[in-house]
Amino acid sequence: QVQLVESGGGLVQAGGSLRLSCAASGRTFSTYSMGWFRQAPGKEREFVATINRSGTSLSYANSVKGRFTISRDNAKNTVYLQMNSMKPEDTAVYSCAAGRADWPGSNSYAYDYWGQGTQVTVSS
Repeated sequence: QVQLVESGGGLVQAGGSLRLSCAASGRTFSTYSMGWFRQAPGKEREFVATINRSGTSLSYANSVKGRFTISRDNAKNTVYLQMNSMKPEDTAVYSCAAGRADWPGSNSYAYDYWGQGTQVTVSS
């Protein structure tokens, strides 16, 4: 099992950038695929990005392609989400997730562990 702690959220103006981090406990971080999801008030949780165990395969929601980049540093037990050219519709609580599946992808149910989330607010 792993514990996940997100950080880096905050308030940013439209067009600006934020970098989220998700730190994982334990020695087994590299055995998990990792994902980022977000949830705005009154909306369902939405897939953002995912990365495989080695960091060689990436996938993004269409809404963030070209703007967001997911990466991981297994030596630091950390996954990142670099968010550029941010838009007000990016406002949400962002959560990282760890999954044992080879490729959990965009399916939130395929992830096994979740962080508490960090608030991201983009002003217009």
